[in-house]
Amino acid sequence: MQENVFNFTSHLSSVKLKVTLEEDEEGRYIVSCPALPGCHSQGDTAEEALENIKEAVEGCLESLSEETLYNWNKQDRR
Repeated sequence: MQENVFNFTSHLSSVKLKVTLEEDEEGRYIVSCPALPGCHSQGDTAEEALENIKEAVEGCLESLSEETLYNWNKQDRR
């Protein structure tokens, strides 16, 4: 399993989140953001999967409250 960290920006804030990337038995790539339950994507290549999870994370972040994003940023600075 490969882990990557990306900065994501929503309409309210910017956060740094870890994503995990795994190759499945068919050679496709599955990517998840553990901090956002249910936030998953996939792709034919690792690069495609990582691009796809960026879109998925941005959508999840848009649905979160301002307080949640503030608390993530606060933890990120520790």
